[in-house]
Amino acid sequence: MHVLWSLLAGLGIAFAESGLGIGMFLPGETAIVVLTATLPTWELMLLLGLLVAVGACAGDHVGYLLGRRYGDRLRTTRVVRRLGVEHFDRAMDLLRRRGAVAVFGTRLLPVLRTITPAAAGASGLSYRAFVTASFAGSCTWAAVYVGGGSVVAVAADAADGLFGRAVWIGLVVAVLVATPMVVVRVVGGARRVVAAPDVVSAERAIDAPRARRSSFSPLIGEIQL
Repeated sequence: MHVLWSLLAGLGIAFAESGLGIGMFLPGETAIVVLTATLPTWELMLLLGLLVAVGACAGDHVGYLLGRRYGDRLRTTRVVRRLGVEHFDRAMDLLRRRGAVAVFGTRLLPVLRTITPAAAGASGLSYRAFVTASFAGSCTWAAVYVGGGSVVAVAADAADGLFGRAVWIGLVVAVLVATPMVVVRVVGGARRVVAAPDVVSAERAIDAPRARRSSFSPLIGEIQL
């Protein structure tokens, strides 16, 4: 019976974590890791991964449909103000520059992954493009954390056989501590990737006058002569 409840909990947590406004307060990643570690077989872990992906994608749809309904007015709603209008504006900017890729790319970014689907609906992004990017991102998110939970399960079995239950508990605690650190590293890398085009553009803008001066150097030399 506990297996059924674990599977249903994974589905519900993934849906709630991805729904607009809920992902800010629910640590879905940690819960998915722990739930996976409690499952007894690989088949059940794979099933949980599928349910988590479906739940996360369904949660994205809540935000997308709200964005479709309210459009730009969504920016002034209480939920968006609570999440941070600056995050909504950033998501809209990413969608203008990246399109559906922004929906996929923000899946591992806290806050942005919660608000981007709503911004996608408000921006007018086509449903076909949205659902493809959302499901791909949801599958990636599920694979990362269900995969992490399966590693914890293997380590827990080995530790339980060697040292007993106390080590199993210690491993779970270690995962709970390490997971936010991993997310921070992923977020930092993703932010650098997102910002890279702007940095390159800025560098080109700075170098452009130098290039123009270099191209005119022979002509200036001839005039001086």
